[in-house]
Amino acid sequence: MRISNKNRIVIKVGSSLIAPEGNGCSSRYLLSIANFIVRCHLMDTKVVLVSSGSVAAGRSLFSDTPDKCGNVTLKKAMAAAGQTEMMEAWNKLFDFPTAQLLLTQYDFQQHERFLSIRETIENLLNNDILPIVNENDAITTDLSKVGDNDNLSAMVASAVAADALIICSDVTGLYDADPRNNPDATLIKDVHKISPELMQIAGGAGSGVGTGGMRTKLEAARKATRRGIPTIIMNGYDENGFNELLQGTNPGTMFHPATSPLDKKQHWLTYGTKARGELVVSEEAAADAEQGNFQLDYRDIVDVNGEFTAGDTIIVKNEQGERIAKAKAESGSCLLQFLVNTDNSAEFRGNQNNEFGQVLNRKEMTLLEE
Repeated sequence: MRISNKNRIVIKVGSSLIAPEGNGCSSRYLLSIANFIVRCHLMDTKVVLVSSGSVAAGRSLFSDTPDKCGNVTLKKAMAAAGQTEMMEAWNKLFDFPTAQLLLTQYDFQQHERFLSIRETIENLLNNDILPIVNENDAITTDLSKVGDNDNLSAMVASAVAADALIICSDVTGLYDADPRNNPDATLIKDVHKISPELMQIAGGAGSGVGTGGMRTKLEAARKATRRGIPTIIMNGYDENGFNELLQGTNPGTMFHPATSPLDKKQHWLTYGTKARGELVVSEEAAADAEQGNFQLDYRDIVDVNGEFTAGDTIIVKNEQGERIAKAKAESGSCLLQFLVNTDNSAEFRGNQNNEFGQVLNRKEMTLLEE
């Protein structure tokens, strides 16, 4: 992970580094991060900064109320006011221009908007402007939010084809136990595959300032490494860690890229889109699908769950409920439900020479890992 060998990196900074007291911005820990970014610029390594902290930054601007932390509407207002505070805090630390990008899940859901994110950031980087990305917490709803900036940083890294993702945390990396409760916890320096056991170890560890714990960081690392992007979780409080990065040393936990990474379209479909419904298919059809044979017809549909229209993303499951694929629907749920449930559907389907490709867009389909 020698930064001088990287053309483009994404750095994610958490709320506990922006606003360590959870009540307004502080440059206490940002100085070393900004210095690292400046040194990257001097080496012609382009940087995209994903910065949390708008809610924590804006909290001090609002009167104290009992439901201050639980009121969603108030949090949105805090995010709106705190975003300018956060941008100002970063701007003071650089002698080159910055730009603000506020994103939601909807911006990744539609492929055209996903490509637009890439084009915008490309133009900023080509003009030596530092993109500072955050989720648009002021307007997001449950349906439109990514949920945490760890996962957002992985999607941004994929969009800009980053050479590395660096997640700055309040801990050194992934431990084999929670280091706050277990003094014998050992740092895991290298991870080649993020197994269910590792996800279980991650639990919900993290600070109380932000929304993302260690589990979301592992989710982000999985997203990035499956796109072929090496990822490091490191302690953002430790200035020496950034010096180690510049020297090519691992300062935390290094997640190595997948040996067979997903291509950009498969990755976007797997992680950038949210499914609106599900199709359950026969065991024979599921086995064919897992082998990459998508020549399936309507008769293979066992059940239809949810409401969706043509063009929506759906999950394909086997009869045991295991997810096997994700794809864009070519037919809506109403038609498919008719084929499954109508008394005449067997005759109707038997007279149709329709392949499953008319149900799913085979050009926009990817197999899923459980």
